[in-house]
Amino acid sequence: MTVATLKDVLGSAIAGNYAVAGFVVLGWEDAKAFVDAAEVAGLPVILQAGPGCRKHTPVEILGKMFRHLAEQATIPVVCHIDHARTVAECQIGIESGFTSVMIDGSMLALDANIELVSKVVEMSRPHGISVEGEVGIVGYADGHASLATSPEEAAAFERETGVDALAIAIGNTHLQTEKIAEIDFAALRAIEKVTRVPLVLHGGSGIPVAMRRTLAQQSRVKKFNIGTEVRMAFGKALRQVIVDQPAQFDRIALLSATSPDVQLVAGEIICALGPTKSVG
Repeated sequence: MTVATLKDVLGSAIAGNYAVAGFVVLGWEDAKAFVDAAEVAGLPVILQAGPGCRKHTPVEILGKMFRHLAEQATIPVVCHIDHARTVAECQIGIESGFTSVMIDGSMLALDANIELVSKVVEMSRPHGISVEGEVGIVGYADGHASLATSPEEAAAFERETGVDALAIAIGNTHLQTEKIAEIDFAALRAIEKVTRVPLVLHGGSGIPVAMRRTLAQQSRVKKFNIGTEVRMAFGKALRQVIVDQPAQFDRIALLSATSPDVQLVAGEIICALGPTKSVG
């Protein structure tokens, strides 16, 4: 049984100078592909149930599915609620077996964000659940604009909430289909100087692979949220299956055929963020 918390895996990542992939899950096939990829790599993975996933499938079902995959794995698997907006959403996640929650109050004023996140931290601590919060706003491609994280606000947020991980906005953007994000390293260093917890970059798909690798090895960014990149791999694989097997109509057969491609891409992401392997 290797069910882990965010605090567990990110603490090890800091010690080992690497980072962990947090994959956005939409169903059984991709969740299993992510865990299988992590097994092959021998590295931890974070399974994330975001708002879209939770809208499609009840949280109680997702909790059982994530825990089942984690309990069968030989590597640490974090069962994570992503972008919850209310204490109630986090409570349901905890009751459903999740080991980590991200409470997103980034659209609120700082004081209100701190108040919201503090309630979730207080609720989570007795259960050993990790909590991630966000300061600044990570925007969306062709959507809501970003607001860069203020180092002063990040320091106050960490100090007053006691979060285990802090998501920041330093040039990263959700839902980018091309790797064009320009990370502000000066802003990152300023935030690192006044905080101590592991940092998180949402919108990891839009960050160039080499830059992700550099950040993993040379900064306190220890969690990268990845969704668009693996969804694009899924979509490409599914379209190819339909072309190659025009008579196929079985849902399980069609979706299962995409798993090797999704696992391959996920494995590349995991390994690129992982620790440098010694030679010889």
